[in-house]
Amino acid sequence: MARTIYIASPEGDTGKSTVALGLVDLLTRTVARVGVFRPVARSTDVHDYILELLLAHDGVEIPYDDAVGVSYQQVIDDPDAALAKIVQRFHDVERRCDAVVVVGSDYTDVAGPTELAYNARIAANLGAPTVLVVSGRNRTPDQIRDVAEIAHTEMAANHAQVVACVVNRAAATELDAIRSHIACGHVPVWAIPEDSLLFAPTLRELADAVGATLIGGDETLLSREVLDVLVGAMSVEHLLERLQPGAVVITPGDRNDVLLGLLLAHQAEGFPNLAGVILTGGFNPSPTISRLVSGLAARLPILVTELGTFRTASAASGTRGRLTRESQRKIDTAMALFEKYVDGPGLLSALDVPRVEVVTPLMFEYQLLDRARGDRKRIVLPEGNDDRILRAASTLLQRSVADLTILGDEAAIRTRATELGLVLDGAQVINPTAGELTERFAVEYTQLRKHKGMTLERAREVVTDVSYFGTMMVHLGLADGMVSGASHTTAHTIKPSFEIIKTVPGVGSVSSCFLMCLEDRVLVYADCAVIPDPTTEQLADIAISSAETAAQFGIEPRIAMLSYSTGTSGSGADVDKVREATALVRERRPDLSVEGPIQYDAAVDASVAKTKLPESTVAGRATVFVFPDLNTGNNTYKAVQRSAGAVAVGPVLQGLRKPVNDLSRGALVQDIVNTVAITAIQAQTPSGAAQPEQIAAEAVTR
Repeated sequence: MARTIYIASPEGDTGKSTVALGLVDLLTRTVARVGVFRPVARSTDVHDYILELLLAHDGVEIPYDDAVGVSYQQVIDDPDAALAKIVQRFHDVERRCDAVVVVGSDYTDVAGPTELAYNARIAANLGAPTVLVVSGRNRTPDQIRDVAEIAHTEMAANHAQVVACVVNRAAATELDAIRSHIACGHVPVWAIPEDSLLFAPTLRELADAVGATLIGGDETLLSREVLDVLVGAMSVEHLLERLQPGAVVITPGDRNDVLLGLLLAHQAEGFPNLAGVILTGGFNPSPTISRLVSGLAARLPILVTELGTFRTASAASGTRGRLTRESQRKIDTAMALFEKYVDGPGLLSALDVPRVEVVTPLMFEYQLLDRARGDRKRIVLPEGNDDRILRAASTLLQRSVADLTILGDEAAIRTRATELGLVLDGAQVINPTAGELTERFAVEYTQLRKHKGMTLERAREVVTDVSYFGTMMVHLGLADGMVSGASHTTAHTIKPSFEIIKTVPGVGSVSSCFLMCLEDRVLVYADCAVIPDPTTEQLADIAISSAETAAQFGIEPRIAMLSYSTGTSGSGADVDKVREATALVRERRPDLSVEGPIQYDAAVDASVAKTKLPESTVAGRATVFVFPDLNTGNNTYKAVQRSAGAVAVGPVLQGLRKPVNDLSRGALVQDIVNTVAITAIQAQTPSGAAQPEQIAAEAVTR
């Protein structure tokens, strides 16, 4: 039976969706199958935005219709019948999950005390321990204590067990006082400060509220959060003094002077970056002004509404933003707040959620982020002109995964980040074509490559390339690792590391591996991206490096040296190469568990292994798979990825003294986040000192 957690609040607008999201995220790292259930939804016809947000989280696979109990109207019509239906529908979900997060009602129709009591009855009937969420907004610690105690008493009177209390939307200066004031039945109490971003509407939500349509600018920027609303009825000079970052300016549609002034201010240095402009009264700019606006090529969204200025401003000021699945910045902020201010292990202990032995892709991803966060390293991202890199950087910084340096024009990068609604305040931005580092890198690169005839003049050109510039930062200790390749080839990304960083002692080859996250475990596949046809020595290098990579990420290395033959059953040049490489691994690293040659089925299937290699400690339980050539490795990882639904994390480069990792040019934002975390973890455990010989390796283009 699944462990069930009920999230209840005694009133509306507590922000319990933040707590629910944080708890779902916490559970997906802890158990294999997490479910979400909403016992009372606003409507069974219109989708509930909180439920959609939670169901969109990776690791939650419950269909929307299954996750809804009843509507408010059904509760009003017959509370007992509604409760029976809630319990029935909940158990249908519970049977499919290891843990279920149940999100209580939102105080849409029913009076507060009655609704709280009904939530308590639901929790009691589901046998679910309850996390009580109380609003701290505009309340003193004493007032918060009173609300929490009344709510706790009401829950207990209806036989619901409160195991933790979270005070949300609290004043940042009162967190310690709040925690010390609230007893709440002697359960753990945490306080989360209010963040205005979580309740800020998006520009699209404002447009819907005032019935506005887009007539100019970048439509993708409608998803940006609006942090301030201004009425632009005064002179341009005075209006410019009042502009704030992320503001929307509402102005009569015939005020061309205001519109042009705002567009120029938005693009000018020293002025805030706006979220948008709403023109009122149904007036569109004249053809001449429209041509002028078009010539400015501004991405600032311009909208028009039929409403007058007063009604538009009233509707806009009353629009409350929501934490929805479309707002990645809000999701990142909410999860960061939960992680920082709520003791996750303490909450799980209070809930007594059992752990399982399997390792799911989500669990593994969390372990990556958590380990990277434990000893933060500086990672350089050379491709600052790619929106995916900027989005990933924002997530990494908000989740405190790594310190970042982004290469590119600082003004352009920060302007684009602001337009996308991203927070890059903690990132260092360096322009590789200007500044004192360029000359320093040129001098160093000349020394490194003088045996190849490198001159200082040529070096000045080479090091301005973003891949070389980023690699030089890693080489000289200005960054701990580099991640690139979202918009460059594999060769462009890793060739500089062959020339500059070089391999660890005892390893003559740079290779790669993929961390293959299957449904219940993580395996290592190598080499799938770098060495086309490895020699015996290179195969041994790949095996040893892959075993070290596996251990680095918490995977016990049991190496299978793959071939079309198992043991002594086959012969031929290809099998002999694998057999010799296996012997070389045993000679160089007698501490490693290695088997080869071995077929894939004998490596993974215990029943096959019992027949073919009954005495082997690797057969049937291998975790590291070394393929005989790139053709086999690349095709196998992609076949497993597509047919088994595995998550392929990588390629992870191995064998270098300092970590440099390559991205696929089709990489998603989460792929970039994971690769940065991997690179940071590699940097936490340095591979070794420099080796004098030059690497002789040829990268292949994906």
